[in-house]
Formats: sequence, structure tokens, C-alpha cells
Amino acid sequence: MLTRVFSAAIQGVDAVEVEVEVNTGPGAPQIVVVGLPDVAVKESKDRVTTAISNSGYRWPRERTTINLAPADIKKEGPSFDLPIALGMIAAALDEDVPRFARCLVAGELALTGEVRPVKGALSMVLEARNRGHKAVVLPLANAREAAMVEGIEVYGVTNLRETYEFLTRKAELSPVTENVEALFESMARDEVDFSEVKGQHHVKRAIEVAVSGNHALLLIGPPGSGKSMLSKRIATIMPPLTLEEAIETTKIHSVAGMLKNDAPFVGRRPFRSPHSTISDVGLVGGSANPSPGEVSVAHHGVLFLDELPEFKRTTLETLRQILEDRQVTVSRAAGSVTFPANFMLIAAMNPCKCGYYGDPKRECRCSPREIENYRNRISGPLLDRIDLHVEAPAVEYKDLSSTESAEPSAAIRSRVIEARRIQRERFASSRKTRTNAEMSHGQIKEHCKLDSAGQELLRHAMTNLQLSARAYDRILKVSRTIADLAGSPTIQPPHVMEAIQYRTLDRNLWH
Repeated sequence: MLTRVFSAAIQGVDAVEVEVEVNTGPGAPQIVVVGLPDVAVKESKDRVTTAISNSGYRWPRERTTINLAPADIKKEGPSFDLPIALGMIAAALDEDVPRFARCLVAGELALTGEVRPVKGALSMVLEARNRGHKAVVLPLANAREAAMVEGIEVYGVTNLRETYEFLTRKAELSPVTENVEALFESMARDEVDFSEVKGQHHVKRAIEVAVSGNHALLLIGPPGSGKSMLSKRIATIMPPLTLEEAIETTKIHSVAGMLKNDAPFVGRRPFRSPHSTISDVGLVGGSANPSPGEVSVAHHGVLFLDELPEFKRTTLETLRQILEDRQVTVSRAAGSVTFPANFMLIAAMNPCKCGYYGDPKRECRCSPREIENYRNRISGPLLDRIDLHVEAPAVEYKDLSSTESAEPSAAIRSRVIEARRIQRERFASSRKTRTNAEMSHGQIKEHCKLDSAGQELLRHAMTNLQLSARAYDRILKVSRTIADLAGSPTIQPPHVMEAIQYRTLDRNLWH
């Protein structure tokens, strides 16, 4: 007898429908799994047969062939346990199950028959809806995550017997629902706020400009100047996630196995801060079975790299193309996988190894050679791709002891949201560009026109600072964002001047 159950395989952060065919026929009792399965899938036959027996069913005692179609896509992980078990039970009982054709099923089986959670449930539900399925059957632990998707019923199951009885209409289950708006509201509260930051007014201004245009930002200053404190509050002034962005971000976290039962949904912009010892694979993604790295987990959020020169140079160099393309392509012998990586890069560093070069109150202990070696850990091409370089000096006592309240995150966020609205309308006809930082060269020419005074300012900066062509484009993009914050339809000379001053590492004092 031949039975068919629909499931899905994860490729990158998306899912591909897989048809699980179970065929029984004459021959010695043997179970064969074909269709490009990995080791975990091949081992499923031992888990499945034991789970079937412990659930009170019997499995076919004849030759059983399990085909996972299409055969040219590699099948990874234990998520095929449940559909394989259902197909084998139906084949052993010689039972036709019409619901098999209407549902997509995924889940890992314990030897007891218990259904365990799987990675990538949200991607599977989206694929099921696109394929026209009426329902998905998933582990109960994945049900809340999957219920974010509208237009398809989600059923959470706890064990194999419950699943088979539901699909054969011997028992009924209620679909799982989730109030997405309530989840957004519950995650809207921030634990930190910009009102807690004393002083550093020009740094806060630079951060506001960077967030408004989604520009990369580098903070340079001595230890204790508040670089990390400021960076950890950047997510609080970013616009709220839209539902589309939340689903994209949740998909990545689901595939990476980072969702928790009490937080099945990413309703706030991610803030990722990997340690400087992170490997290339940990940052960018990859491994034998490609999985997303920190740059993808930070999608639609912030990637904060503290002590930037302490990261391995090879690791930092992998960021260069990612900052341009806003995605990561991991190539392996079996094929290539693309992960989204549209994050806002925030980096922080000391001006030298001891941290006190240029400090008016504390003496720098580094030799000129040590200072040069420290700074050369960051390549020129990478610095060119960071739009704003801002000095964060030590905070003065009068600022620290001040009882005056600083501007809260909500006030800054309102200006950021308005600037982003202007950009959204500007790029409404573009499929790829959403913010000024993402503008192509052609869009820069169209939207970043300067008058004669602005052109003269930029020419002077290019000549004296010996800026690259990429830095030239970065200054124009930042100027456009500053003009948006000011509500100006055109870029004025003061906007250009402010953008130029955010190129600290291009100035003579740095070199």
C-alpha cells in the first residue's frame, strides 16, 4: 500500500514542501529511506518504529520504502519523524486518511511517542499556506509561533496517538490562535532608556542621525565614556517592527532554534552583541548544515560589536560585502543558501590599546607604533563602509552630577519615525530600498543633489581629507538623512557640514 503525508524541509530561512511517500510490499522486513536524507533522517526509522510500538500501533512487517520527494533537495533534521510514523501506521492498517492531503505535518518523535519541537516551524506554516494546505499539525511547543500566520489552521499535538486519531477523525482538536497585537503590546516596554544617559549630547545626535537613515556607526572613546551604554539603548529609538518585519525576524530565530516557549514571537527589534572571540561561521553563518549567524539573527535590528579591533581581522573583513548586499550567501558542495542580513551596525572602540590617546586628563601609555598597529587591525575598506565615525569623550563631572532629566527615548523615536516615513515615501516605487543607507548609486544621484555651496564644501573635504569615492557616497547619504530630520526637501550646506564632521577617522588628527 502507498500512503502520502506532506511535510517540509528548511532551506536557509525558508521551507520547501516535501512529500513523504510510504510504500509497503512483498519482501523481507526492511525499512529503506531514500530522497537525499541526512544521518538524522536515516536514523529516524529506529525512533519511528519504537515510537509506533510504544503508542499502541503496529508498523509494517514487510519491505517498506520511504521516499522524501523531491529527491534533489537534502533533507535534514528529525522533523520528518512524525509524518513518516503516520504514513507507516496508515500503511500497516491499510487505512485511507483523507486529512493527509489537506495538512502539512512536522515533528520529532521520542521513543515514547511524545512529539518534540522542531526548528523552522514558522517557515513551514508559510510554505503550507502558499501551497494551499488548509491546516498544519505541529508539536504543541511550536503552535504559538506558527499561529502568527493568518489564513491557515494550526493544530498543536503532544504525542503520536493523539495526532493519528485527530487525522483519522477519531478525536478532535481545537486550532491554536494567537493575538499578535497583544504580543506586540506586551513586548513594547523597554527596560532601558536614553533619559538615563548623562551628557554626550553630540553623540546622541549622531545616533539619532544613524538610526533615522539606518546608517552604520562607529563610536570612538576612552573606557567608561558610555559607548556600550549608549549602544544598548539604540534599539529603544528605532521604529517598531511591522508585522511583515516581525515574521521575517521570527523565521530566522526559529530556524536558529532561538525561540522560547514563553516568547514564541520576535516583537521587538533584535539587539545582538557577540563577543570578540566569535568565529567567522558564528558571525556570518554556515557550517556543514548552513544555519544563520549573528548578522542574520540581528536582521531588522542592531548588531553591536564592542572593542572592534579585538575581533579577528578575517572575521571583520567578512562584513564588508554584507554591509553592501544586506544578505549572506553560504555556498557548500550541496548548493548555496542565502540568509537576510539587513541590520544596523554599531561598533565601539578605544582610540588606542590603553584607551587614553588624546585624553586631556589621563596619559596614554602606548607608543606610536602600538597605536598604529592597534588601529590597523581595522582595514580602510571596512571603515569606508561605516557611515558615521563619532568621538565619545569621557563624561564631565558636571554632567554626571546633573539632576536635569535627559531627553527620553520616546521623544527621539518620534523624530526617527517621521524621518523614516519620509524615506518610505521617497522609495515607495523601489522594491529593495527602504532607507537612505540602502540607496544605490543611481538613487544617490537622484535624491542627493547639492547646490553650489554644498558642492564646494564637499569638494574641500574630499581634497583635504583624501576621501574615497565610497566615503563621498556615504557623506551624501548621511546629508540626505540629516535633511530628512530637519524636514527639508533639499540638502542644505549645514546638512553637508554635519555629515562631514561624522568622518572622524578621515581627519588628520586620527592619522
